[in-house]
Amino acid sequence: MSQAFLPRILEQKAQEVAGLELEEARPLRKTYSFYDFLRQNPQKLQVIAEVKKASPSLGNINLGVDIIAQAKTYEANGAAMISVLTDEVFFKGHISYLQEISAQVQVPTLAKDFIIDEKQIVRSLNAGATVILLIVAALPEARLKELYNFATGLGLEVLVETHDLAELEVAHRIGAKIIGVNNRNLTTFEVDLQTSLDLAPHFEDQPVYISESAIFSGQDAARLAPFFDGILVGTALMTADDVAGRIKELQVDKG
Repeated sequence: MSQAFLPRILEQKAQEVAGLELEEARPLRKTYSFYDFLRQNPQKLQVIAEVKKASPSLGNINLGVDIIAQAKTYEANGAAMISVLTDEVFFKGHISYLQEISAQVQVPTLAKDFIIDEKQIVRSLNAGATVILLIVAALPEARLKELYNFATGLGLEVLVETHDLAELEVAHRIGAKIIGVNNRNLTTFEVDLQTSLDLAPHFEDQPVYISESAIFSGQDAARLAPFFDGILVGTALMTADDVAGRIKELQVDKG
């Protein structure tokens, strides 16, 4: 998100949250731990495949997609997790997409949204998510830690997204086990894989690391593979003529 976008999105989220009820948390959907899966399968760069119809930077990406068919193709071709956009205003997602996809797949699902409140976390859990996204740039550190603890207390895993070294240090401080590095510059809106490569020397032993955004080819994946456990890919898969082939191309050998 650009600096212009992030405040706008967070303002929108505050309005949405004000209108949400705090649901009663249901039991977590049964699937494997994403963290454990990455730890146990280090030989390949694992793919988090995203269902995304649109984005603020690209506009409409694939509005006509059959989200269930897309998600099942992801799962059948070895995606380690499926990310589902639930933001309606900026990404044309919906909480019902998460619900529908989570009911049809066995792998973990990630609720991809700008989460600023416990109400959103419970809603994501109840829609079948087993992992939620928390963005360091969107929250003060104390609030981030609070929401992180709340989510993990419900049995959810948390992908903590960072963009620079200061944010990476925050993620480490709060004890994040799954850390994302978003290659989209928050100020210029440009994407550059170098963002991920620059942060890699600062990684610690215990967490697993995911590179997000600007990953389109096996070549891109190969640049990241020595340093990352997984990659999050949306646009490249949503626009691919051969989705199965594209996933296979991205699952590069880390050997």
